[in-house]
Amino acid sequence: MTTFATLLYDKPADDIAWITLNRPQRLNALSVGMRDDLWEVLHAVRDDPEVRVAVFQGAGDRAFCTGADLSEFLTAPPPAQARQVRWERDLWGLLATFPKPLVAAIHGFCIGSGCEIAMLCDLRVCSEDARFAMPETGLGIIPAAGGSQTLPRTVGEAHALSLLLTGEFIDAQEARRIRLVQRVVPRADLYPTAAALARRLVALDQGAVRRAKAAILRGLDMSLDQGLALEARLAAQQRREHRAALRASAT
Repeated sequence: MTTFATLLYDKPADDIAWITLNRPQRLNALSVGMRDDLWEVLHAVRDDPEVRVAVFQGAGDRAFCTGADLSEFLTAPPPAQARQVRWERDLWGLLATFPKPLVAAIHGFCIGSGCEIAMLCDLRVCSEDARFAMPETGLGIIPAAGGSQTLPRTVGEAHALSLLLTGEFIDAQEARRIRLVQRVVPRADLYPTAAALARRLVALDQGAVRRAKAAILRGLDMSLDQGLALEARLAAQQRREHRAALRASAT
């Protein structure tokens, strides 16, 4: 296990990485330091050929992540400095284009940037005690980590407007109903379920998994004709790679 100031990074099996948001005393609120640690860890995951899947979780009993640490992020740096930092370390862009599958194992509070991290994961499983909210408008701000774009793509326009405009909390079952999460399980089953999902992804052809992910996420911003053309290109690439692998295994 590798310990950062705000994260724990573990590979109990070479092909699955566990990323733990580790500020339990602050309910795993996203700090500037956590943003920088995530930037470093995600590059390590992306570039490590042994890692096929990454799982996000939150430390402690109370929260996955309660959003941005407002004591830091509402103390704005000069605009030029803020633009430079965002350009150099676009964490949200990195998550949005991450080539490997990401799983979020969510318990307790999942608020603001915590929801945004979860929505940038491909599979989301939560425990029955999970509660979700996007409270930015009540603080006089709006989402700044992609939530206004990822939320309607995840739950649809009507549910996104309700959550973003009112800032209301929803429970795990409502999150499942509106498709914010794919599964709800008892708390004791949360991490075993996330691990089982990760193992299932690991067992599949990795080229097929990554190209299927790319076809869906890239195709969302295309017309149907463009999306179908993208799918055809990726399918052709996968067939060539699969045939090459079969030939190599036969020699």
